[in-house]
Amino acid sequence: MTHDNQRGLEVAAEVNFDGLIGPTHHFAGLAPGNLASWSHRDQTSNPRAAAHQGLAKMRQLRSLGVPQAILPPQPRPNIGLLRRVGFTGDDPTVLEKAQREAPRLLAAATSGSSMWTANAATVCPSADAIDGRVHFTPANLVTSLHRASETEVTARILRTIFDDQRFFVHHSALPSSADMGDEGAANHSRFADELNVPGVQLFVFGSDRDDAHDSNPKRFAARQTRQASESVARLHRLDPQRVVFAKQNPIAIDAGVFHNDVIAVGHRQLLFCHEAAFAQSRRVYETLRKATRDQIRIVEVSSQQLSLQDAVSTYLFNSQVVTTADGRTVLMAPEHCRRSNAVTALLEELVADGTFDFVTYVDVGQSMNNGGGPACLRLRVVLTGEQQAAMTNGVMLTDRLHQNLSLWIDRHYRETLSTADLADPNLLSESRSALDELAALLDLGSIYDFQR
Repeated sequence: MTHDNQRGLEVAAEVNFDGLIGPTHHFAGLAPGNLASWSHRDQTSNPRAAAHQGLAKMRQLRSLGVPQAILPPQPRPNIGLLRRVGFTGDDPTVLEKAQREAPRLLAAATSGSSMWTANAATVCPSADAIDGRVHFTPANLVTSLHRASETEVTARILRTIFDDQRFFVHHSALPSSADMGDEGAANHSRFADELNVPGVQLFVFGSDRDDAHDSNPKRFAARQTRQASESVARLHRLDPQRVVFAKQNPIAIDAGVFHNDVIAVGHRQLLFCHEAAFAQSRRVYETLRKATRDQIRIVEVSSQQLSLQDAVSTYLFNSQVVTTADGRTVLMAPEHCRRSNAVTALLEELVADGTFDFVTYVDVGQSMNNGGGPACLRLRVVLTGEQQAAMTNGVMLTDRLHQNLSLWIDRHYRETLSTADLADPNLLSESRSALDELAALLDLGSIYDFQR
């Protein structure tokens, strides 16, 4: 593959962008197929604790030498969405009517789900693109209302942070159609020995709309289509010889694996997955080995080692795998994993055989209760030094920013929030005040409609 420039040969780093959990974080069970979300529906949430947990995770990653950045929450409640579905009056009246007539719509309009930035977009680095630029495609998230309403603001935030057209290309989201269901980087991995050389991209889909004989899950809907994955690969100008498409196992989807990152995680030249992750897994592995010239290491966990149900309940495969500043490979697992004897025994074996240098745990219990683990909270963006200098660096986590954000959370976030609180007009004003201040803290200007 040739490039129009040589930026792909520069030293590069994988910058970890975490979604900052917003002030309206609540449990409404909005995501069919997400068992944790459904099982905690209508419980009282703890927005302040949730935001601090997410911030602590970011700080922990930064302490390992992983470049860490922040994506801000979206403005919620989404009054514009409620008006589009027929609620009228001033803002407090719109909230009151929605609570009385359609509480499920109000919950969707108040969702804090943009915290899970693995679904924000698919990002491909300049080393892989023919034009030598970083490509972004925001996910359309058409399978659920609360997530589909994020796309426009997500695109605006990404364009604001990565606004230099010499280095960054922003594509529109794919058409909002079931044929083009796109859930972003939660179904995408990249494999490369080094970050600054062309890699192999793995796109995982749940359904193929062109295949009349496609086997689909019976209990829950598949969210990602093959057609969407193929479209993103074309938009990002990837070498077809370095792209692999793999189908999710429908049995896994029915067991609660709504995204591939619940059952598999890739990093550098490692694929760590459960045996139930893919349909025709042997063929997937063979194709990956061929595409990577046998450089990939595939660590498959059998159902005897860990049942599919335990894999889903512990979110083991939604752990993050990172390389530290001193070159060690680390698995960052949710605390739920430490409570499972089967998982801890497995992880001890994987450290002993050199798959991971060590395992560290992180408490993201508030996110986990809503169906998102450590990997759900992050979007990986590979950047050269020149590209990182060209982005808005106010979003990069520093000691000072961490301190300011911690104080900001304490000032603006409620200790508890129930679904009955979502119509409180004070919650709307509190959220807007918080996000207005946050945009200034992150040097993002007026990124929200209510600021204009």
